[in-house]
Amino acid sequence: MDPLERAKEFKQRYDALRAQIGAVIVGQDKLVEGVLCAIFAGGHCLLEGVPGLGKTQLIRTLADVFGLDFSRIQFTPDLMPADVVGTNIITEDDQGRRSYTFRRGPIFANMVLADEINRATPKTQSAMLEAMQERSVTVWGETYKLAPPMFVLATQNPIEMEGTYPLPEAQLDRFLMKLIVEMPTREQLSEIILRTTGSKFPTAERVMDGEELLAWQATVADVVAAPHVLDFAARLVLATHPGQPEAPDSVNEHVRHGASPRAAQALARAGKFFALLDGRLNLSFRDIKLAARPVFRHRVLLTYQAQADNVTPDSLAEQILAHVPETAQA
Repeated sequence: MDPLERAKEFKQRYDALRAQIGAVIVGQDKLVEGVLCAIFAGGHCLLEGVPGLGKTQLIRTLADVFGLDFSRIQFTPDLMPADVVGTNIITEDDQGRRSYTFRRGPIFANMVLADEINRATPKTQSAMLEAMQERSVTVWGETYKLAPPMFVLATQNPIEMEGTYPLPEAQLDRFLMKLIVEMPTREQLSEIILRTTGSKFPTAERVMDGEELLAWQATVADVVAAPHVLDFAARLVLATHPGQPEAPDSVNEHVRHGASPRAAQALARAGKFFALLDGRLNLSFRDIKLAARPVFRHRVLLTYQAQADNVTPDSLAEQILAHVPETAQA
C-alpha cells in the first residue's frame, strides 16, 4: 500500500476507535488522545485525577475496543510482588510426584490497569519495573516473556496522600507520558448522568485486535525523523537540566533534576504518532512540541522553592519550548 494511503487509513481507524470510546466516555478528548498516543507509540501511561472521573472506565473501554486481555491490580499497602508477577506453587501429579509450577500473576495480560499504583510499597512497585521495560518477569531465576502488545495504564489520586508511597523516579521514567484527568464541564456532567443512571449502560464494540494494533505500532515507528528534528528533541531534554547551556533561568532556579534520555525517546515516539495522525510520514517540530508537556510532566523534579512559588512542570515546559529554538544556533 502507498505510504500516504496507509497514513490516511490510520486516521480512519483512529476515528473509528474514538467513536466507540465516545459512546462510553463523555468528553475528555485530550485525555483519550493522549492514552491512544501512548498505546500506538508502544508506551505506558500514568493517569492522575481525583476519584470518580472515569479513569478506570476509560481503561476498561480501551480494552474492549482493542479486544485485548484485560487485568486489574488494585494496589494496596499489603500487596506483595508475587501478587503482581505470580509465584511458584507445589503441584502433585496422578502418581503423587510433586513439582513446582509457575502460576502467572495479573501482569500477564495485554492491558494491565494498575489502580492507585502509589498505594503499594516500594518493594511491590519495583516488581513492575522489569515488566514495564523488558516486557518480562523473572521469578526464582526463570524469565517469562509477556505476550505483546502489553501496556500498563496506571492511576493515582493527587489529593488523598495518606497511606501512599511516592513512585520512585525509576518507575516514573518508564511511563511514556503522564496525563491529567480534568473535571467535566456542566454539559458533559449532565450527559454522564443521563448515560449512567438508566437501566442500560453504554458499551463499546471492538474496533481492532492485537495483531492490527502491532502493525500500526510498526507504522508509527517507521515515520521518518530528520536529524535536525531529533536534535531539537535532544536540546529540549537538555534544557530541563540545571546548569546546561540550553536551560532557561527558570529551570536553573526551580528544577532539582531534569528529564532522562528516555524522555528524548518518548518525545520522538509520541511525536511520530501525532505526525501520522496528521497524515504525514515525517516528524516535525510541531509534533515534538505537542508531546513535550505530557512527556516532561512526571520526569522534571522540582525544588521545594518551586512548589512554594506555585511553579508546575507544565509551566516550565512552556518556558522551555519558548526558550529553545527549533534550529540550533551555529
